[in-house]
Amino acid sequence: MAKITFGTSGWRAILAEDFTFANVRIAVGAIAQHLQQSGEASKGVVIAGDYRFLSEEFMQLTARILAGHGITSYMCPVGTPTPTVSYELLRRKAAGAINFTASHNPATYQGLKFNGSDGGPAPVQVTMALEALVESIVSKNTKIPEMAYDLAVEKALVISIDPKEDYFKRVREFVQFDVLKKARMKIVVDLMHGNGTGYLDTLLQESGVNLKVMHNNRDPFFGGHHPEPGAEDLKEAIQLVKTWPAHLGLANDGDADRFGVIDADGTYISPNEVLAILFDHLLKTRDWKGCVVRTVATTHLIDAIAKAHDIPLKETPVGFKYIAEIMAKEPIIIGGEESGGLTVHGHVPEKDGVLACLLMAEVVASEGKTLSAVLKGLHQQYGGFYSDRLNLKLKDGLKEVMTARLKDNPPSTIGDQKVLDIIRKDGTKFILANGEWLMVRFSGTEPLMRCYVEGRTPEGLEKLRIAGKELTKV
Repeated sequence: MAKITFGTSGWRAILAEDFTFANVRIAVGAIAQHLQQSGEASKGVVIAGDYRFLSEEFMQLTARILAGHGITSYMCPVGTPTPTVSYELLRRKAAGAINFTASHNPATYQGLKFNGSDGGPAPVQVTMALEALVESIVSKNTKIPEMAYDLAVEKALVISIDPKEDYFKRVREFVQFDVLKKARMKIVVDLMHGNGTGYLDTLLQESGVNLKVMHNNRDPFFGGHHPEPGAEDLKEAIQLVKTWPAHLGLANDGDADRFGVIDADGTYISPNEVLAILFDHLLKTRDWKGCVVRTVATTHLIDAIAKAHDIPLKETPVGFKYIAEIMAKEPIIIGGEESGGLTVHGHVPEKDGVLACLLMAEVVASEGKTLSAVLKGLHQQYGGFYSDRLNLKLKDGLKEVMTARLKDNPPSTIGDQKVLDIIRKDGTKFILANGEWLMVRFSGTEPLMRCYVEGRTPEGLEKLRIAGKELTKV
């Protein structure tokens, strides 16, 4: 069998190739053993899944296995957003959550994500323990106990729940819906056939927003696109924002933990820009205390804002579980990553794309101007920061070649700039003399090499794009 490994956000693999019922049985068996060993099994486990192929079947298999170990399952409706699952397990004080989602990956993928009792993605020490248990089950050919689903329901080892309303109550504590109601906005919402359906659209409708909703039906093929709310897969929404016209376009990915934002003129606002806009907005409108957390691949505009306001900044490896680890230790104002995930002060230690979209609607409503104008004001106040990410398909042997090159023979200059520092917190990040940077990293969930670049001017960004393509050429 293929090796079951937990990357930056759980185990993901191609359906019927590696993501099979046999392998899921082993992975869930390992989680059940881990919970028994940790002494948390009696607290029960929240089970959820997105709208991908076979999610319900994998969820039921999980419940049968947990029941076979004497562990109670709290079964969510399929299509429950990842942040809702995180909040529900915290609210119930459950031992954890098993969530079948491959997030923004292509339709051919499925995934298993395990969150611990703290609500956040399982940290490295837990995923390493799970992988060791998987190896033990396989090597010893351990029989994994199961209970018939109907019998598990009869014994109250499977309990159906719907956490939507409790999650809605929580979100209303973070968003100034009165501001939205006064603004009478027109918003396009692209739900990308994902779990944001019935969540983002419902909350906006309740606040009096005039909506045009797209792709709010279940489609495991995601309309032939990736369920990733980036500019490439939001072309229909971008066009509708311009032709309606709307004040704003908002989108969620497949499991609604990520966000996509479109300005009134159809300009796609990158996650880096969204994080900076929201960080500045929260500083102006909330009296929250704490640090700001970003991953190593995320814009340094966050650093500039933090420095100007004397806010401590924490830098983590890529992966929201590292942001969650800091949240467990100290209060934060906002934590986020350039791939489109964020959370805020006092909320779940998990990405929340629904909340992110609602907060961006609040920004437009309260500022009374376009997001491009808001961003221009940030650049005038804190300096220019322009970022991009290049995704390069991995060919056989490329990862090993690039890893060796960056480790043993890193460049001393990139483009026409001297390399001042090399950060190896996650991948290889080159800090340049003019304050710009370039980073190379291999994806933990897809066969991709990513090259992140940030220039201080649009011209500087273009030079870094060229340098990045040259550096990663094999």
